[in-house]
Amino acid sequence: MYHKLKIIHLGVVFLFSMPFITMAQTPVSGFFPKKNDLTIASSYTYKSYDRFYRGTTLTETAPANMGSISSSIVSVYGEYGIMDWLSTVVTIPYISISNSEGVLDPIQGVDQVEGVQDLSLFLKAKAFKKTFDNSSKLSIGGATGVTIPVGNYDESGILSLGNQATAIDGCGIIQYSTPVNIFTEAQIGYSIRENSDFKIPNAMLYSLKVGYYNDWIYAHAKLGIQDSTTGYDIGTPEFAANGGPLGLPQTEVDYTNINFDVYTPLYEKTIGVSAGYGVNLNGRNYNQESTFTLGLVYKDN
Repeated sequence: MYHKLKIIHLGVVFLFSMPFITMAQTPVSGFFPKKNDLTIASSYTYKSYDRFYRGTTLTETAPANMGSISSSIVSVYGEYGIMDWLSTVVTIPYISISNSEGVLDPIQGVDQVEGVQDLSLFLKAKAFKKTFDNSSKLSIGGATGVTIPVGNYDESGILSLGNQATAIDGCGIIQYSTPVNIFTEAQIGYSIRENSDFKIPNAMLYSLKVGYYNDWIYAHAKLGIQDSTTGYDIGTPEFAANGGPLGLPQTEVDYTNINFDVYTPLYEKTIGVSAGYGVNLNGRNYNQESTFTLGLVYKDN
């Protein structure tokens, strides 16, 4: 069995989101590294959209007639096994956002924004594991972490890199693997977000994953859902009263997306590559985007 394979969610670890913004997603999975196992990965992700949800209505254009809005994201991910049941995860992205028409952001006054976004630090723990007589396995665990803005970016406007919120996230994880290495995984979590200038909505977070792994390949399909608990819709009187684009961080952001990812080792199971594709299926005050990702992975175990 290849349970020591480091499962890397390159490109999909980053998408708890706000409208027109790339945000960090809880970067954890139901696979747990052994003590002293180390994974370091870098990835490049390209995201684009030309339609968005104004409230729950899908528009025919990008906001402010910006044409196509695209993001290039270079990110670094690391996971280290502190104990066989406990690991730590670190992620940080550098993001560049622009639009095809060269339209200036109505708040920031520029047509391109780039910089370091937020640093995420998580602890992941395995609480229960059972191997059944038929060699199938069940594991239950959880993770908690904090996301801290480290870049000096403006949280307002359409092309903002993020919402400058300090987020505290927690989630439960359950995973079942069959004897032939097909697995299913479910997560449920909650994200508390705090910004001194804006009331950033907290959110429930859900995901469901189905995948397969062996010594030479890992692949999964993942459905992700965010359900914000408060906030207003774009285009409403409350939105206008809060400054329109200036108040984007306070909108209610919901989404359902699906991602497909694959990883394969190349050199002595130490260096490998990953690729991914994702698309948003539905949303509220969110963009109808697609994403493509390529990554390079190093493992030491």
